[in-house]
Amino acid sequence: MIVDVLLVAAGLGLLVFGGDLLVKGAVNLSLRLGITPLVVGLTVVAFGTSAPELLVSMSAALKGSTDIAMGNVVGSNIANVLMILGATALVSGIVTRGHDLRESWAMMIAATVLLIALAFLGPLGVPQGAILLVALGLVLWRQLSTARTENQDASELEGAALGARWRQISLWLIGGLVALPVGANMLVSGASEIALAFGISEAVIGLTLVAVGTSLPEMAASVASALRGRADMALGNVVGSNIFNLLSILGLTALVAPLPIPPEMLRLDLWVMLASSLLLAPFLFRGIPINRPVGAAFVLAYCAYVWVLL
Repeated sequence: MIVDVLLVAAGLGLLVFGGDLLVKGAVNLSLRLGITPLVVGLTVVAFGTSAPELLVSMSAALKGSTDIAMGNVVGSNIANVLMILGATALVSGIVTRGHDLRESWAMMIAATVLLIALAFLGPLGVPQGAILLVALGLVLWRQLSTARTENQDASELEGAALGARWRQISLWLIGGLVALPVGANMLVSGASEIALAFGISEAVIGLTLVAVGTSLPEMAASVASALRGRADMALGNVVGSNIFNLLSILGLTALVAPLPIPPEMLRLDLWVMLASSLLLAPFLFRGIPINRPVGAAFVLAYCAYVWVLL
């Protein structure tokens, strides 16, 4: 048991370390190429911080722990909204007015509904994975087609990244890409053994321990963005990460191995994921700030959800 706990801890450490390196490299690369901060948050940062989920889900599916793979994605999306945005708001209230994420939010809801529909039709296999990846392609095309239409000076953005040389950016990217798969393998191995030892289902372990662990890069990126006064990147990171989790991670994982949907997930967790995503609507559409009391309510709601699971 001690070895398994150490494996989980070491795996989480590598995931956080690798995710941080990957995000730093990707953000600096994107800013040098003149992509706006909002689009960086929606795409590069979101996808980079979702890399742990991707590696963990792929590793779990290849090892036959498909419940961990599925629970990891669903649990991460719930944690992203309730725990990460809640904690970020507690540190520094998030101002939503002036940051138009309505279209991206609608894409996130559409991706969530698409997954739920596919889940009720049976296991996620190659056809379902292909559908999710096609949807991801459409989302990326839409996001990147507006990358250079934002009203911001590209030269100013390049200046934000001048502190990092191309060689340093390359080292960050390579380091992240090496640390992430190693950490993912260690985390899945340790988590599976812990679930077996305590008689807890792999789905619950995926929805809680693994999901929270792989969401730590999103937590770090969002809190750092809020502290720097970049609420657009904090919100964009969570919305973009949720889209990527649903469409890319499950799409690619379904191509590797069929993903059966646990019955309890159909009854509760998928709907909690949808409800938590819908919670953002009044804040994004009416410009209501996500202040500290709202952040506290989000965190308490997440704690209540975990309590129900356990």
